[in-house]
Amino acid sequence: MQNIESEVKGRTLIITIDLDAPTEPSKSGKTDVIASTRGNVTVVSDGKETIKMGVNVYRVRQ
Repeated sequence: MQNIESEVKGRTLIITIDLDAPTEPSKSGKTDVIASTRGNVTVVSDGKETIKMGVNVYRVRQ
């Protein structure tokens, strides 16, 4: 993951992203990626259920 911290407290998922972190250009070059899970990642897998998340945060280039 790039610039994403996540934690589960009880039944709440907390995602922290630094919006001032250094960016990198997207593959198309149209945006600057601030944070990304780079696909879906497992957040909870406890034998009863599996919960995944996919996050992309980006800035459109002007």
